[in-house]
Amino acid sequence: MNLSDSKKKLALAGAVCGIVAAALAYFGNPANMAFCIACFIRDTAGALGLHSTETVQYVRPEIIGLVLGAFLISAVTKEYRSTAGSSPMTRFVLGMILAIGSLVFLGCPLRMIIRMSAGDLNAWVALIGFVLGVGTGVFALKKGFSLGRAHLAGRMSGAVLSVLLLGVLILSLATTLLKASQSGPGSMHAPVLLSLAGGLVFGAFAQKSRMCFAGSIRDVILMRNFDLLTIIGSFFVVMLVYNIASGNFVPAFDTPGVIAHSEHLWNILGMYAVGFAAVLAGGCPLRQLILAGQGSSDSAVTVFGMLLGAALAHNLGLAASATAVNAETQEIVSGSVPLNGKIAVIICIAVCFIIGFGNKRTEGK
Repeated sequence: MNLSDSKKKLALAGAVCGIVAAALAYFGNPANMAFCIACFIRDTAGALGLHSTETVQYVRPEIIGLVLGAFLISAVTKEYRSTAGSSPMTRFVLGMILAIGSLVFLGCPLRMIIRMSAGDLNAWVALIGFVLGVGTGVFALKKGFSLGRAHLAGRMSGAVLSVLLLGVLILSLATTLLKASQSGPGSMHAPVLLSLAGGLVFGAFAQKSRMCFAGSIRDVILMRNFDLLTIIGSFFVVMLVYNIASGNFVPAFDTPGVIAHSEHLWNILGMYAVGFAAVLAGGCPLRQLILAGQGSSDSAVTVFGMLLGAALAHNLGLAASATAVNAETQEIVSGSVPLNGKIAVIICIAVCFIIGFGNKRTEGK
C-alpha cells in the first residue's frame, strides 16, 4: 500500500503516528517528549555507556522499532535497496550536528511538533529557526550542493544497523550489561513491548508515507508542494487533541516539567542548525532512521553520527538544561544553554555553510 499518493492517505499516516506517540506518552514516556528521536538516541547512547549523565540512560525500544519497522515493511513491499558511498564522513558530521543542535533546543523536529501541540511557546519560537535552516539548505541545493550519488551495495550491507539494534535490544532484555536511569527522563518510559510495537508501527507508516519534517518544508519552498505537510498537520492535530484531553496543554514559556528552556535566540539557532543539516543530509533525524532501515548505509552512518553527537553533547556540557522547580525552595529555576553549547551551535552552523556551499555537483564538467 502506497501512502504517499494522496493527501488523505498521508493524513491517515500522520494520524496513526500521532496515536502511537499519544499512547506512549499516556503509558509512561515523558508527557511532552512522547517520541523524540534525538532524546531517545541520547538515552540509548547513555545506556551503552557513551556518556555518564545518569538521568538519561535507557535503551529506547522505539528507536529500534523504527529501524526494524522500516526494514520489514520495505522488504515486504520490495522497496528495500542496499546502497552506500555518498560522502559517508560528511554525513557522519551532519549526524553529529543534528544531535547537538537538537539537544541545545531540547528536542528533534518531531518533538518540536509535540511540544508545540502541548502549548510550549518555546517550540513555536524554535520553528522559526527550523524553517530558516531548511530554507538555507534549499538555497544551497539551488546553488548546486550535492554529496554525490549512492551506489548499490551488497544486500546485507544495508541490514547491518538493523541487526546491530536487534542485538542491543536483546542485550537490554536478557542481561544487566546496559545502564538504566533510576530517576529523571531516562527512568520514564512505557512498557518495553508497547514501546517496541509503537516503534514498529511508526516506522512502517513513516516509511510508506516518506514522513520527514525537514522534507515537508523543503518541498514547499523548492516545489510549492504541500503534500508532506499533510502528515505533519494530522500528527499535530492528534497530539493537540490528546494534550487538551489529558490536561497537558499549557500555553506558556516557562513551565516546570516540560523539559524546555526560554533562551529564544538559542532555541532558534539550535533548530536552525538542525534544519540546515537535515536538508544537506537528505532528511530529518526520523527520516535518517527510516532510510537506514530500508537499506541506506549512508543514513546508517548519519545515525552513528547522531549517536556520537548526543554522547558528546553530555560529555562536553553542550546540552541545555530545562526549567525546573528547586526541590528545597520550590522556586522556578529557568533552563539555560551553557556557554559550551552556544559555541558548539555556532561551530555547527559554520560547518553546515562550509559543507553546503563547498560541495557542488560535478556531473557533466
